[in-house]
Amino acid sequence: MSYKAKFRVWRGEGGEGRLEDYTVEVNEGEVVLDVLHRLQATQAPDLAVRWNCKAGKCGSCAMEINGKPRLGCMTRMSTFSEDETITVTPMRTFPVIKDLVTDVSFNYEKARQIPSFTPPKDVKPGEMRMQQVDVDRSQEFRKCIECFMCNNVCHVIRDHEENKPHFAGPRFLMRIAELDMHPYDVEDRKDLAQDVHGLGFCNITKCCTEVCPEHIKITDNALIPMKERVVDRRYDPLVWLGSKIFRRSEKTEKAGR
Repeated sequence: MSYKAKFRVWRGEGGEGRLEDYTVEVNEGEVVLDVLHRLQATQAPDLAVRWNCKAGKCGSCAMEINGKPRLGCMTRMSTFSEDETITVTPMRTFPVIKDLVTDVSFNYEKARQIPSFTPPKDVKPGEMRMQQVDVDRSQEFRKCIECFMCNNVCHVIRDHEENKPHFAGPRFLMRIAELDMHPYDVEDRKDLAQDVHGLGFCNITKCCTEVCPEHIKITDNALIPMKERVVDRRYDPLVWLGSKIFRRSEKTEKAGR
């Protein structure tokens, strides 16, 4: 069974634009991306929409549907009533290139700033042995499809453009946490997370977790544990005392050489 749906779609480029109204045919079983493709084919051939797999695994079609970040290919039309006007806009946190396509290069810049996995130099390929609990803990984070909806919805950069140089966003703070939890990673990432990538800006509102299409518990399983590790490093009195003793012994050894 088909019906006519009312769509209000953002049209524009270079930071300027407007919402335009359309009436588009909808067939049973379709998703929002299907309707946008029909809109392109019948009424707006110049409508810019980014997409690729149409299976919820590439993250390309991330957009805001009725004000909430969602994947166009995974948002079924059956979730809306037939008389409802569906508003489709680009992700608000990132600059608009055209229509529903945004410039997400901010995310790739942040990714390049994170040191890659750094194993011990004396461990050869094939010699690493991990507990299953360590494998399971990081496996959840590996499900990320990099749709960047978590970064889009995070108010630290969504509402404060000036924070972007100092904040990596949930996606890449999760990556730092994943590497820091790895039993064979020797890179010190706690100070990096706090001082360079702005972990302290996060106030654990869980909005990133709520919009994740892979249902990764970003806040509970990555951000909060990483905050706890930073607090242990900087404010636990026993850890602080141990670091002082260790540094003092290092200085004594160097002086004796």
